[in-house]
Order: sequence, then structure tokens, then C-alpha cells
Amino acid sequence: MTTTSSAPGRHRSATPHDRPVRVASVPSGHVYVRHLAPEHGTAPYRLPDPDPAHPDRPAGATWWPPVMLDPEWAASADFDLFHLHFGFDACDPARLRELVAVLRERGAPFVYTAHDLRNPHHLDRAAHDAHLDVLVPAADALVTLTEGAAREIERRWGREAIVLPHPHVVELSTMARLQRERAARTGAPFRVGVHVKSLRASMDPLAVLPTLVETVAALPDAVLQVNGHRDVLDDDGARRDPELADYLHAEAGRGRLELHVHDFLPDDELWRYLSSLDVSVLPYRFGTHSGWLEACRDLGTTVVAPSCGHFADQGPVLGYVHDEDGVDTASLAAAVREAWSERPRLGASVESRRAQRAAVAAAHDALYRSLLG
Repeated sequence: MTTTSSAPGRHRSATPHDRPVRVASVPSGHVYVRHLAPEHGTAPYRLPDPDPAHPDRPAGATWWPPVMLDPEWAASADFDLFHLHFGFDACDPARLRELVAVLRERGAPFVYTAHDLRNPHHLDRAAHDAHLDVLVPAADALVTLTEGAAREIERRWGREAIVLPHPHVVELSTMARLQRERAARTGAPFRVGVHVKSLRASMDPLAVLPTLVETVAALPDAVLQVNGHRDVLDDDGARRDPELADYLHAEAGRGRLELHVHDFLPDDELWRYLSSLDVSVLPYRFGTHSGWLEACRDLGTTVVAPSCGHFADQGPVLGYVHDEDGVDTASLAAAVREAWSERPRLGASVESRRAQRAAVAAAHDALYRSLLG
């Protein structure tokens, strides 16, 4: 699906053609949004995220909670078009309706990119569905990342969405360097990784770990590596999961997996860690899309992705059956064995990511200008 539908009768504000479109992008500083801009040349100007503590100042890295979602900010700020990506989890649906009303009143087109059709942080989907029931019908244009998500949007709301793929996550220069290092690596064991980090509601690592332990143990020269954050796995962690922590420490003690416990990794360490893996298994039982999957593709790490959501539509992956009804352990074991035996090259090249970014940037610029008339 590559068309967009708009509600009838919306006012379109004119934009001078001799300057970039000014976009209130929620957020602006997130890596996904930054990579919607072309590497070179002119681009829409995305307003910096206001500082939540001082809305008259740019936020830098701290953009949540997004000041741009305040109807009062949207009523007076200088922008041509409003583009919402994410960050509205804590908003009351009534406030989102107020925001939409303000945008209509001032004649500013509203674009919504549907990243999550099921919020990975919420056990119950009702709150996120209530947000989507405001945003999806109200948007002048809808964007999503995969054809599968576009079909779900059409089925649930009768709206068509433009499908624009997720751009690269890792910077292109870093991507090139780490891909070269991977190609030169010899003699390392085959490394299967599971990252339990700070345990989103969508993650169910204990559903997959026993199968992975047994499967990897049966493969010659293979290692299962599990990484997690201290808040979940340390004895005094603020969000300690005792069942998961006890299981992992016991299996690590038996030498059946490598356990790496650490705090949040800065990007350079995260990319080096991901590039050290041959396979990354996503232990999700619900969700929609994944930036982690895209980072793995940037670095040449094969992804074993669950059947839930639309992860498998994002790019080439090895799949297994896992959703809220449970996990098919046989399909998981088969995917890992295939990765070990075939060593598939499912990552993205630097050249393909560069071309994709240029195309996605051009598509956003064209969309904005079409809405502004």
C-alpha cells in the first residue's frame, strides 16, 4: 500500500518554496528521526526537542516527556507541519484530541508514523489502542514501516498508510568499520545472543532460554551468550526478576551459557557487542517493529525473529513461532540450527542502507510538501 488518505475538508497552509518545511517532529533527536534526513543536501527542518524542564530551550538528549505534545505549545510554536512518531504513552487520549483540534485550528497538517500497533511496554493493550483510536483516524497522512503493519491499519481503521522502511540505526561509518572487522574475524566460536536488558513487558526470555541452552550445547564450537541489565539480574536490582536471575546464574555456573550483566551500554559498546554475535534471538511474544533488529542487520548479525507483530517484514530474518499463546520450541531450535549450518548473510550492506536513507528522506520531503500544497 503506497497511497495516503486524508479526512475531507482540512485546511492546508501554504509553505514558501524557497525554504525547508519546518516540522514539529515528536521526537526530533531520536536516531530513527535523525536518519530520516538525507546525508547531504537540503531537508525539512525539524525543530529541536524542547527541554521538558525549560520548554523555551532545546532539550539535547532529554526529550521525554515531549513538550511538543502539549496543545498549548502546538498553538503558538512556529512550524508548518506536525509529525508524531512516539512518546505519547503517558498522554491522556483527551489531551491528544485537544492537540489534534489545535492542529486543525491552525491549519497545520498532522502526520503520524505508526511504529507500534501493540505497545511493547504494556501487558494490556487497551491504553495504547485508545491512543491509536485518536491518532490514526485524525492523521492527514499515515506512515508505517512494513506492508504487514499497513494491512493491519487498513483492517482495524479503514485507513491506508504509506510504507517507508526503517532506515539504518548504526552510523554508516561505524557500520562499515564493524562489517570489515566481522569479515576479518577467524577462529571465533559461533555465538548466539539473547539480550534481556531491562525486561519489557513484551519479552519472555524464559520461554526460549531452555531450548536455546539445549540447542546451542549440541552444536560444535557454539556459545550461548545472555546479556542483561543489573536492575533485573543483580541481587539488589530495583527490578530484579528472581526466577530469571536464578535460572541464568545457575546455567552460567554449569558452563552452559555465558552471562554478561552490565548497566545500559553506550552506543559504541552496544554496536561492538552486537557485531560480536553471529545470531541475535528476539524473545518477544508481542510487539510490532524493532530497532534492535535493524541494528543487527546493519552489523551483519542474523536475527531469529518471532512470528508475532511484523518483525519478519522488516528484512530477511530466520523465523520461529512465538506469540501470546506460547512458543513453538521446535521452530526455535530449527532456526538456530539453520543459522549455524548455513551461516546466512542476512544483513544490509552500507551501500543499500545509504540508498535506502536517501529514498526515505526524499519520500518524507515529498509527503510534507504534498500536504502543504
